[in-house]
Amino acid sequence: MTREVKEIFGSALAAKVRTLGPSMTRSMHRVAEAVANDPAGCAALTVTGLAERTGTSEATVVRTARLLGYPGYRDLRLALAGLAAQQQSGRAPAITTDIAVDDPIADVVAKLAYDEQQTLADTAAGLDTAQLGAAVAATASARRIDVYGVGASGLVAQDLTQKLLRIGLIAQAHSDPHLAVTNAVQLRSGDVAIAITHSGATGDVIEPLRVAFEHGATTVAITGRPNGAVAQYADHVLTTSTARESELRPAAMSSRTSQLLVVDCLFVGVAQRTYETAAPALAASYEALAHRHRR
Repeated sequence: MTREVKEIFGSALAAKVRTLGPSMTRSMHRVAEAVANDPAGCAALTVTGLAERTGTSEATVVRTARLLGYPGYRDLRLALAGLAAQQQSGRAPAITTDIAVDDPIADVVAKLAYDEQQTLADTAAGLDTAQLGAAVAATASARRIDVYGVGASGLVAQDLTQKLLRIGLIAQAHSDPHLAVTNAVQLRSGDVAIAITHSGATGDVIEPLRVAFEHGATTVAITGRPNGAVAQYADHVLTTSTARESELRPAAMSSRTSQLLVVDCLFVGVAQRTYETAAPALAASYEALAHRHRR
């Protein structure tokens, strides 16, 4: 989406537009940008009117509405009317998060804080809780858990496995593609493999997930591209917010924020389901490390 698209705080629709934008066709992009820019104006249009305004077709408008999670255009119009009412309620205008080379450090802090908040809100709004629940159930009962990620996503993979280890689960993070595939070959039904890739197209992550999938393991993809290549080998897809990239803040930085939220949601869900064993394991790990914090 263009940076001129207005941010609508707390809006699940706005979050979906930003998240699903990269998977849309150009014509669907125009429809999505129109509804995000001017919900009040679009809410007043018929499906034919919106198609004419965006230079698309009625079928494209309907497909866009469905991709955004609405059964049809009528439902999208109702949602747009609700968003228009929110915009007219006097809430503060959105700020830009573009960071300039000469920005004072106080402005940098404010812009990054805003962007982090919006990324978290977008991710929470777009996260499929049914998919999350299924991933939690599989992970909680897994014999073993392999997590794949490279680069910034590799750091998130390490974060998840460290959390899982502390509640007594057998988990490994793999950033080396050769070791990842070697370990994936050993997975079977009852095991879980989790791939973390913002682009959904990282070959070094997709390959071990494919191997795990073909060997019967339950597979999970944490990705900003739910229609990306990684999804074809995932039993469960957990969608993260599409990062708003800038020159001084590449996608790898901002995408990590949404990945960490999903990882925390997954971990807490697993800890809840395994509380009887997780709580003593956490207490034991704290006790084992306590002396290091007293130095």
